[in-house]
Amino acid sequence: MSEEQSLLEFPCQFAIKVMGRTSPDLDVLVVEIVRRHSPDLREGAVTSRPSKAGNYTAITVMIDASSRQQLDAIYRDLTASPHILMAL
Repeated sequence: MSEEQSLLEFPCQFAIKVMGRTSPDLDVLVVEIVRRHSPDLREGAVTSRPSKAGNYTAITVMIDASSRQQLDAIYRDLTASPHILMAL
């Protein structure tokens, strides 16, 4: 799907949701990967929530997305990490 056919209108606010096994460095890893493609994250852009049993952590990062290519690159890098189980 080309950018002309995309349902998103760029630039826009976009929520990237990530899930991984709970570890002290998971938030840092996710932010580091996202910042490679969106260096100017806003204050409060990252929220995290542990699962009920605490085994997994869900992290949401709000970015100012500039293109479909930028989002694709973020998702490629996130899913390439062995510490990340899922990215939506």
